[in-house]
Amino acid sequence: MRIEKVINNNIVSAFDDTGREIVVMGRGLGFGVRPGQPVNEKKIEKVFRIKSQDTADQLKELLADMPLERAQISADIISYAKSSLNLKLNQSIYVTLTDHINFAIDRFEKGINLQNALLWDIKRFYPREFNLGRYALRLIKERLGVALPEDEAGYIALHFVNAEYGTDIKDAFRFPNQLKEILEITSDELGIVLDERSLHYERFVTHLKFLLQRVYRRELLPNEEEELAELMRTKYPKEYACSCKIAEYIEKNADCKLSGEEVMYLAIHIRRVTMAED
Repeated sequence: MRIEKVINNNIVSAFDDTGREIVVMGRGLGFGVRPGQPVNEKKIEKVFRIKSQDTADQLKELLADMPLERAQISADIISYAKSSLNLKLNQSIYVTLTDHINFAIDRFEKGINLQNALLWDIKRFYPREFNLGRYALRLIKERLGVALPEDEAGYIALHFVNAEYGTDIKDAFRFPNQLKEILEITSDELGIVLDERSLHYERFVTHLKFLLQRVYRRELLPNEEEELAELMRTKYPKEYACSCKIAEYIEKNADCKLSGEEVMYLAIHIRRVTMAED
């Protein structure tokens, strides 16, 4: 493992034994060394193997002026999410989350706190990711003595939502409110109060999450089940009409067109929720 570039006293970019570029972090790792020299492996605390060159370059630029402790915390939070919760994350999380945590601490130290208007809905629809946000806040407080407000746990959660679904962060910020709106449409159209404790409700919400993911990634299902869609429309007209209302809402807000198959699967999940309320 040889140094390619010294980023700062604690971080270098290097080439591993296969010739692949990596970013290596460790206290004093870059101090007094030059390109071409071997990396002092005893000082290595974290190795970032980033597949995308653009993401790797962004990470190096971000880490260049950042305190080592903040970069370590971000890396440890991501490692915890991947190992303990078995999350598959887009590697952009190393840039987006690290940048957010660094900026959040800077804001806090200046007495600036941002209220998170989506906090309640994040807790409701993304409890696993929100718990990751709370874990991050505990770690920051333990290591840096900085007690960030709960609102930040919600913002951190959305960074994980973004990395899980491979969407843009601005789209991830839309998800909680859009999920709430869709569930309100469902309740209003069917004239029922949805039981948030039921398995059918949980499956419906999960379906909606992946539907929104496909919408914003432009990976919607094609029309391949036209006969089944017609059967659903005929046999369950109320549920199918509700799914059409939801489709209209999504199309208006995401500038897309849902296929008949997407509408059909929505109707199936709506029917199951209706059955749970009977």
